[in-house]
Amino acid sequence: MKTDNRVIKVDYLARVEGEGGLHIKLKGDTVTSVQLRIFEPPRFFEAFLRGRDFREVPDITARICGICPIAYQMSSVHALEQACGVQVDGQLRELRRLIYCGEWIESHVLHFAMLHAPDFLGYADAIQMAKDHPAIVQQALTLKKAGNDIVNVVGGREIHPINVRVGGFYKLPTRRELQRRLKDQLEEARQIAVEAVRWTASLPCPDFEQDYEFVALRHPDEYPFNEGRLVSNKGLDLSISEYETYFAEEHLEHSTALHSHTRARGAYLVGPLARYSLNFDRLSPSAQEAALAAGLGNECRNPFKSIVVRAVETLYACDEALRILDSYEQPDPPALPVEPRAGTGYGCSEAPRGILYHRYRIDEQGAVLDARIVPPTSQNQRTIEHDLWQFAERNLQLPDDRLTWQCEQIVRNYDPCISCSTHFLRLSLERE
Repeated sequence: MKTDNRVIKVDYLARVEGEGGLHIKLKGDTVTSVQLRIFEPPRFFEAFLRGRDFREVPDITARICGICPIAYQMSSVHALEQACGVQVDGQLRELRRLIYCGEWIESHVLHFAMLHAPDFLGYADAIQMAKDHPAIVQQALTLKKAGNDIVNVVGGREIHPINVRVGGFYKLPTRRELQRRLKDQLEEARQIAVEAVRWTASLPCPDFEQDYEFVALRHPDEYPFNEGRLVSNKGLDLSISEYETYFAEEHLEHSTALHSHTRARGAYLVGPLARYSLNFDRLSPSAQEAALAAGLGNECRNPFKSIVVRAVETLYACDEALRILDSYEQPDPPALPVEPRAGTGYGCSEAPRGILYHRYRIDEQGAVLDARIVPPTSQNQRTIEHDLWQFAERNLQLPDDRLTWQCEQIVRNYDPCISCSTHFLRLSLERE
């Protein structure tokens, strides 16, 4: 049994969005404490939404995240439309799926090619990786650009898009504009995505299966973006309005972000592994084929293989974007009329990192009385800590530098957006 005292510190975890700290304490051959310490200060979006006109909410919430602003806009517009008794469908609904495709592509590619792949190949960052793998990095940038361009064309700009509104959009692209600006680029992107699935599947991956409770949206006909019921592999099947009945948040002393759990069973997992495992049958045929060829099966419980699942979802997003382009006819008007009424609305969409829940209560003039936003990273925090505990305990024989590296990789498996979670990473690994 090891009895020497050792402390390993990493001031900041690279290649994640936001900052926080991780402290793992080891006593001999036992893990005694794991704390994902998020110390980034809260940003109080829920508080300063109060009193705002409901039409302002999509543009305000988009500022929560520069990587996944569409998710915040989509969850907010769905919640507010429900409160006002409006249902958006047809081509406006299809455009919402198209812009979500763009966000998934650009976010997933940024993560699996630039932030996560260096872990598997032993590089400090993507710049170092690019010296030995320039073609891979260049192809990834081409693929990511296709996603950014979708958001730009449909949303008005790439970062914090400004074209989404309650009821639809402010301005609609023509069929010709979509075809001219996106079709050829997406065809090329789709081919790159097929190769990305093969390449990510070839990366060396630790054997680390976990018994997760997967939670994701499920729709009768589609791989989920904006709509569906909340389901899990352990029996949950809920409407979005029931979210707060079955899920709760609590404050832990070591984190400024709230930890989520199911009221019945505790920690759960949202994000690509959950979506994929609960909705494999809703993927496009080519995405299913690529996943099976990559050795995934119709369920994946290894968080290190999330890099492959993200590549599969990127391929799906390319397929779905091309389908929408081929069938798109410009609707008129660009938005449905939405008149305020007193009520509460609930929205949940699938951000790249998992389900993003919004709830708003508005008065008869449309002023926001109350808001609640639960981002995916805060929902995954407890599960991240559990993964770290399990992995560290199974790998105590590793030298401290190697164990530290792989614990950092455990966190990056989740592509955490710490700023979104209101709030990784200083790392301290202590042996007693």
